[in-house]
This record gives sequence, structure tokens and C-alpha cells, in this order.
Amino acid sequence: MNILITGCGGFSGSHLCEYLLNLNENHAIYGTIRGRCRQTTFIDKIKENLILLECDLTDYNSIQATIEESQPDIIFHLAAMSFVPTSWRAPQETFNTNALGTINLLEVVRKSQFNPKIQICGSSEEYGKVNTEDIPIKETCQLNPLSPYAVSKVMQDLSGYQYHMNYGMKIIRTRAFNLIGPRSGEKIVSANFAKQIASMKSDYEKPLLVGDISSIRDFNDVRDIVRAYWLAINKCDYGDIYNIATGIGHRISEIVDIYSRISSIKFAIKQDKSKLRPTDVTVLIGDSSKFREKTGWEPQISFETSLQDVLSYWRNQI
Repeated sequence: MNILITGCGGFSGSHLCEYLLNLNENHAIYGTIRGRCRQTTFIDKIKENLILLECDLTDYNSIQATIEESQPDIIFHLAAMSFVPTSWRAPQETFNTNALGTINLLEVVRKSQFNPKIQICGSSEEYGKVNTEDIPIKETCQLNPLSPYAVSKVMQDLSGYQYHMNYGMKIIRTRAFNLIGPRSGEKIVSANFAKQIASMKSDYEKPLLVGDISSIRDFNDVRDIVRAYWLAINKCDYGDIYNIATGIGHRISEIVDIYSRISSIKFAIKQDKSKLRPTDVTVLIGDSSKFREKTGWEPQISFETSLQDVLSYWRNQI
């Protein structure tokens, strides 16, 4: 079986590659990397077991060549501009990569001789501003995206639905809530804090710079999420949408408190206004009962373990 992972060198993509290789099911695993950056650091130790293809999602011909070479039975579409604050600074690039890139991929597959299962990885950010009575958030909750990133993911998500309904393509859509875990980039809040702390050599050497730490998020370890993606592609219904979430909300301030306890470094906290967003979602907690009933999935890695692993990762990087 041929499996294609777009964005295989990224945070989620690298963990998914490892997960699939550990299944020992003799899949041929193809992964796309962007030719202009060729970022493979996260997969350096396993890339000999992968077939890497240069691909730019905004280039139709590039995607066409990728599909023809990989001849996929399964596609995990993970490649994206995935950092919310960056989307405010680069909305055009965000839309081109996430929305147009997805349409390019779906069009190429539609016109090809292949009929793969396709998982489109959405985001809890699509829900945006949610009324208190709608928490925890079900898949039926109205979408009120509050950032260019979130709007682009809604477009990606609904494009998947449209291509399934119009052309019968085997598309499964997921909306994962906030991802954390080792290899998370420093722009992700848990990793940003961990990197700052990892660089501290002594108590109160410098303050921990934070943005708004009052927001509540449903944090999911990336290793639990990629396991969920595999279950989704094998057990979920085509055209349908599934939340993937723990169902537990944590204030961002809890991350600070846990790092304070486990880091052995004492630090002060200072708000950095540059880290504040023009608008922000106050609470995102997901209801994943639909997905759990369909697949039997349960999260296995605790919030604190995830944070410990993130801090260890960044201490090894500094």
C-alpha cells in the first residue's frame, strides 16, 4: 500500500511517519517536502525508510508529478501554514497554501487514475467564537473563525466536503484541538515557554515572556493525534467530520505553573504585548465522543507528560 503524507517533515508529519513505520506493515511511505527549504531535520533518522518528493502545494504541476510518482492508496494532507499569529502577517500566503493548495491537491487527484482515501486535517480554530452553552464543542457547532488561518482551514475543510459530495471522493475530515509534544515549533505556546526556560542558566536570570495566559485550550499530544489520524483513515465515514480532543480544558497559565514546578528554575513572568493577537478565542474544548465511538480512540499521554517531553526536547536543542 502506498501512503502519501504532505508536509512529512513538519511537527505532525514527522510523528506520523514514525508511527506508520512502527506499524511494520510494509507500506511504501511517500512524503512531500518544500523544495525551497528542504526541511528534513525531524525525519533525518528515518528518511532512509521514506520516499521524499519535492512538492509545492501552490504549484498544480508539482502536485501532479507527486501524485503520478507516489500512486497513493492513502493521502494524509498535513502540509499547511499552521501558526495563527503568522496568518495575520501573511494572510495571502496562508490562503494560498491552505485553501488553494488543498484545492490543487483535490483537483489533481480527481483528474487522476487514482482513487485514494484522503484525510484532511482541519483545526479547532475553525470554531472560533463559541457560545458558552456550546462547550464542549461538537462537530455541529457553527463555525465562526477569528483569524486568517482559521478561515483558510474552514475553506480547506469545506472543500473536502464539496469534493466528496460532488465527485464521490473518499475524503475524511478531522478537526484536531491544540497539539503539543516534542518537536513542536517555538511559535507554539508550550514550546515557546519551554525554549525560554531551557535557555535560563540560573534563577531569575530573565523573565518568562508571555502573551494572554488566561485562554483555555484542549491540549492533545501529537503522538495521540497521529494515532487518531490512522484510525480515522481506516474507520471513519467518507465526507463526515470528526473532532479529535481530550475534552479537558487547561488555561495557558497552567503551562507556566507546571514548567515552574518541573523545571528547577525560578523565573518571573512578564507580559509581552507583541505576543497578543488582534482577536483571540477565549475557550476551545472539544467533544470527541463521535470519533471515539467510531474508532475506539482514547488519549494515552497526559498533559504534564507532554509538557515534560517538550521541555526535555528544547533543553536538548539549546
